[in-house]
This record gives sequence, C-alpha cells and structure tokens, in this order.
Amino acid sequence: MNQSVFKTLEYPKIIAMLRDMASCAMGKELAEKLVPSSDFDEVNERISQTEEAANILVSAEPPFGGIHDIRALLKKTKLGIVIEVGSLLDILNTMYAMRNLKKFFKELETDSPQFKQWAQSIEILGQLEREIDNIVDEHGSMRDSASVELLRIRREIKSSQRRIKSSIDSILKNPDYQKYFQDNIVTIRDDRYVIPIKQEYRQHFAGVVHDQSSSGSTLFIEPMAVVDLNNDIKQLAIDEKREIERILTVISGKIGKQAEILLSNCEIMAQLDFAFAKAKLARKMHATKPEINNDGIINIFKARHPLLDKDKVVPIDIKIGEGYRTLLITGPNTGGKTVSMKTLGLLVLMTQAGCFIPVQSGSEISVYQNVYADIGDEQSIEQSLSTFSAHMTNIVSILNNIESDDLLLIDEVGSGTDPEEGAALAMAILERLMQIGATVMATTHYNELKTFAYATEGIENASVEFDVKTLRPTYRLLIGIPGVSNAFSISRRLGLSDTIIIRAQQLIKADHAQFENVLNTLESEKLLYEQKNADIAERQQRIEKLEKQLADMKQEMARKKEQTLRKTKEQCATLLRRTRRESEEIIKELKAQFNDFGSKKRQEVIDAARHKLTSRLDKVNQPGDDPNKPGEAVDIKTIAVGDVVYVNKLRQKGTVTDISGKDLTVQLGSLKMNVKAKDCSFVSHAVKVKEPSGKKAGGFNMIAKVSQISPEIDIRGLMVDEAIDVVSKYLDDAVIAGLSRILIIHGKGTGALRKGIQEYLKNHRNVLSFTLGDMDEGGSGVTAVKLK
Repeated sequence: MNQSVFKTLEYPKIIAMLRDMASCAMGKELAEKLVPSSDFDEVNERISQTEEAANILVSAEPPFGGIHDIRALLKKTKLGIVIEVGSLLDILNTMYAMRNLKKFFKELETDSPQFKQWAQSIEILGQLEREIDNIVDEHGSMRDSASVELLRIRREIKSSQRRIKSSIDSILKNPDYQKYFQDNIVTIRDDRYVIPIKQEYRQHFAGVVHDQSSSGSTLFIEPMAVVDLNNDIKQLAIDEKREIERILTVISGKIGKQAEILLSNCEIMAQLDFAFAKAKLARKMHATKPEINNDGIINIFKARHPLLDKDKVVPIDIKIGEGYRTLLITGPNTGGKTVSMKTLGLLVLMTQAGCFIPVQSGSEISVYQNVYADIGDEQSIEQSLSTFSAHMTNIVSILNNIESDDLLLIDEVGSGTDPEEGAALAMAILERLMQIGATVMATTHYNELKTFAYATEGIENASVEFDVKTLRPTYRLLIGIPGVSNAFSISRRLGLSDTIIIRAQQLIKADHAQFENVLNTLESEKLLYEQKNADIAERQQRIEKLEKQLADMKQEMARKKEQTLRKTKEQCATLLRRTRRESEEIIKELKAQFNDFGSKKRQEVIDAARHKLTSRLDKVNQPGDDPNKPGEAVDIKTIAVGDVVYVNKLRQKGTVTDISGKDLTVQLGSLKMNVKAKDCSFVSHAVKVKEPSGKKAGGFNMIAKVSQISPEIDIRGLMVDEAIDVVSKYLDDAVIAGLSRILIIHGKGTGALRKGIQEYLKNHRNVLSFTLGDMDEGGSGVTAVKLK
C-alpha cells in the first residue's frame, strides 16, 4: 500500500498507541513495523491472535516484566566476543521471563491453543541459567562465589585491607605524629592508601609521596609500614581482574553455544508481547472483533473514529458492497463527511493490521488489496500546482492503478474548478470507477451528483444530518438520503429578510426547488422509518427476553419434575421394602394360627393380613409401572390348576391351586391367597409330572407340593438380612417340594445383595452348588441353585 495513504488516514498515530501498549523493546519494534496486509488468510490469523489475547486479558495478564533486548549480546557471544558482567544480568532476567511466561501459559485455564503452542516452544536452559545466576548478583556485580579462585582472591584483598586499616589507625593515633598531619584522615591515590602530611614535615615522616595539593602545602604520603600491604592489594587486584575475565570468557562461550535457542525464545516472547499489545489497545478503545470477508462488503455499526474521544464522537453506520459499491455523501461543511470517510479508511487499515476496531459487535468489514485516498488540500507551492491540479494529478495516478479489489476514498470529487465542469468530471470519474468495480466512498457539494446517484445503478446517496433548529450538524450518517441545501432555512433563522429569501427562491430553477422538496420529504420519511424500526427492535428485545425467561422456566420445571420423580421412586422403594418385611411377619402369624387357634379365628387373621398387605401394595403399584409384567390377561375358560400366573398388585408370580368362578387361589411361595382373575396375568401352563410309584396320595404329596411353589424367587429391593430370611424359608419349601434347581432373582445393582446371598448359600445344608444364571435367565442378576 502507498505510505502516503497511511499519513492521510493518520495510521501512524494508531501505531504509536500500539507501541506504547507493548511491554518490551522487541514487542515495541514489532508494533512499529506493523503494516496492513492484503492477504485474507494472514489478516484472519492476525485477528485470531488478537482475539486469543483479548480473551486471556479478561481474567489474567501474562508476566512480561524483566524482558530485555539481548539480541545484540547474543550475536556477540556467537562471534566469540566476551560480554560484560552487567550484560549477564540482562540475559539472566530475560531467561527468568522466559521461564515465567512458559509457566503462565502452561497453567492457564483459558482456551489458548496458539499461544500455548508458542509458549511450549520456549526452551528453558536451566543449567545455563543457574550458572549465570551463580556468577552475577541482582545489582549486576560478579559474585564472590563465581569461582573458588575469585573467592580466595577477594578474601585476601579484604584481609590486606583490614591490616592496612589497622596499621594506619595506629599511625593516626600515635601522638608523636599528630603535628605532621594536615588532616587526620586516610585517602587513596593511585589505588593506594595515603595520609595527608604537611610539607614542612616531609623529612620526618617515612613513606612514598604519591601526590600533593594544588597549593603545595600538603603531600599525600604512603607510610612505609603499609607499602608492602598496598603492593599485595595491587597484585591481588590484578589477579582478580584476570579471574573475572576468565569467568566472563567461559560463560560467554557457553551463552554463545545456546545463542540460537535464546534468540528463538526472544522472538516468541516478542510475538506474544505484540499480540497482547493489540489486545490492550482494543481494551483501551473499547474495540471489538470485526467479521472479515473478501467480497468487498462493509457493514459496520456504531463506528467511532479511533483517535476521537469516545464520549464525544457520534457513532455512525456504514454499509457498502451489497447492491452498490459506491457511496456518495453530501451535506454541509463541518458536518462530518470527511471524518466519516477517514473513519472507514482507518478502520480498514486497522483490521488488515490485525487490530480490533471501535464498532458494535457483529460488524463486517472487507479485506482490500490496496487503499487509496484523495483527501484534503494537496496544493503544492513548490510544484506550482493549484488545488484542482494537485487533486486531478492524484486522481489520474489512482485511476491508472486501481483495481476491482481496492478501496478508494475521495473528498470533494471534482472540486476546485467551475461547478458545472467539475460536476461533469466527477460523474465521469465515478462511472469509470464503477466500471472497474472498485469500492468507492466519495463526498461532494454538487447537486448534479445527487441526481446522478439516484439514476445510476450501483451507487447510493448518503448524507450527514443537519439540525436546522440549532444550526448545528448532528454528525449522523444517513445512507439512502442525499443531503439537502439548508441555505434558505439557515439564512431565515439568522435574520435575513424574507423578501430576499423569496426572491432567491424565485431565481432558483424550478426543478431544483422541486428536487429539494423531494429530498426533504424523503428525509422526513427516513426519520419516521427509523423511529418505527427502533420501536420494532425494542419490542423484539422484549420478546427475546420473555422467550428466554420461558425457556428457563421450562428447564426449571423439568428439573423439579425429575427431582420429584426421583424422590417418589426412592419413597416407593422404601415402602416396598417395609411392606415385604411386614409380609414376612404376617406369614409368621399365619403359620402360628395353624397350631394355636381354631379355623374361625385363623380365617379372621388371614383376612386381616390380606387386607393389610393389599392396602400396602396399592400405595406402591400403579398400572403400567412394572416393565416385567406379562401382557396377556387370564382367560377363566382356559386357566387350570397348576398354571403359573402373575399377581399384578403384588408384582409376584404364583401357582394356581384352586379355581372358584372368577376367583383364583394362588400359591406365592409359602403364602396362599385368593385373588380375582382380572387382577392377574397369564404366564404359563402347568408342567405335567408323572407321579412316581410308591408315593401315597395326600394333602402334602410331592406332586401337589411341586405344583404349589414357583421355581424362582424375587428378592430385589430387600436388604441382605431381610433377603436371607426370605430365601431361607423358600429353600425349605423348595426342598420339601422336591425341586432340584431354583432361581434367586436379586438384580445387578451394586452387587451387595448378590454377594450376601451367595455367602449364605455356601454354608446351607441343602445347597449342592450355585452359579450365575444363563443370559436368557437374567445373567449376573440371577443366581441358579442346585439342591441336594
């Protein structure tokens, strides 16, 4: 793109703001080099990086502190150049920053696939980092412990300094020497400790003269007693310098070997810093992510110029590319035409640079190959060009280069010359641009162009609104309505005589006056439409809110329904277990009646127990609530003694022992009860068993016993202790009945009931063996038992 367009649209100011948002020098450098891209995929990638960074900034901010631009230092080490101690601290702090950034993105909970991949690529050189840390301290000085030799040298230097101080202190405190001293102090000359001695006592004080005062009255003499010590310190200082150089040479070499890795890490940190700088700029501008396309379509809402105060600027809507690709804006001076045009141009450049833009969410903007602009007074005194000449020179250059996938912004097209000729030139230029297919946004004062836009397909009128009552522009951009001349209205409000205004209206052409009236009518209808549209939008928002509330209520009702059903099922299961326990107690009572009471009393107890049991089960069982219930009803004509039926209320299978009209007597384990045939479902016919020879007929013969007990028992829903009691009684009856194999239905569940029953079966005297049931019998939900 042409760099002059950047200046015209004030793009460098955006770059300056972006640079200030970067944390490190390398990130600022990337910001300064940022130019808009015309590649759709690259723009999309840039936008996605900004979005990823913006999402992270909502909850956390990466630790970019401590990053230095160490690229030059690393290049020196690659060349074998030894770096200074202070430079080591910059490298060490930058390596700390690498570690912190890698840890931040590793522990980051926000979804950030691209940045996490970048951070994962940062290679931490822990050994090198520790070695540098052992050499340099937080002040940029070399540590005493950088090497064993350096530690020894510095200890000897300190020891010699202490001896010198002790010796000099004894000299200064010697009363015989007090008259020799100019000042009772110790100073240093040429890195040696000296004492200021008066000139006249030079011969009385033994030592080496290193300097004298400007007046010559004072000599700085090194006492002979410390000459050797000072010589030792001088030699130790030389040794110290040599050791420091050796240490720096070694560590510089190690850094040089890892320089490529560190440079790569620096590039990643710079890219991260740059991406978050764009996100921080978006946060500062209250900008949002635009939807981008490659079709020349612009549909942005509530757009604000990024460089204007967001609390003062009037947001505008701009729509180009659907039905028309040329937008012609008319309106009074200082009404906001040029600002609207610059707003669009700058937003396009920011988008193609990968930045968010200050628009309403959901706005759409296109990616252009080039952006051209002819805005402002380009008059050049040096080139002796008039405003019109400079304007046309720029237009000619643009027409020679512009293509269909470019954007052109023209301010006051055709201005600067005779209005009639200028309007004709403007129409011809716009026609040419429409033939090329470029996207164009232009401003004009020419009324002829308003008519031209109405009559030409592919071009749309627009205007900046002006409030005649306040004589001030509102800065709103109205698409579809051309601007009207407010000269008469403004002049009348400013006090111009009605006579002059009426005469002016007579002089203006009739068709022009009629056209202005049409424009006024259109503008009034536009405002009415906007008001109705706003009302519709408000109603729609209320409807959406009510729909959301309704959906939430439905969801809450469904949740409560599910919760109620769950609680009901739990209560039913509890009730069923209690009912079964009571059933066992009733059975005990019934058995006791056979021994303790007469037949009448026994029958009363049986009827009371039956009533109690039925009332209990009626609370639990509802029609259709048992998925295992057989579907075939009992036919009283075909039912026979020995057939197996399903008692609906008890949800148990039993054997028919007697038939009396429509009533059946059913044997349920050791319990026998009378039920209506309609309250039962048919299961299977009786198995005919040939009576063994030698068995006497009687009330408790083997065949009758077999026909009275089911080969299976259902203990689902019982506790282990309860189930063991029920199974114990059932096993006794099964043995008496002569059954060789029975099924105990305990269900799968958690397996606790199955384990408890099988533990009991292991020690039962009548159990030969047991296994899990076959697949058609219920699998692990059933235990098949062989009896002795």
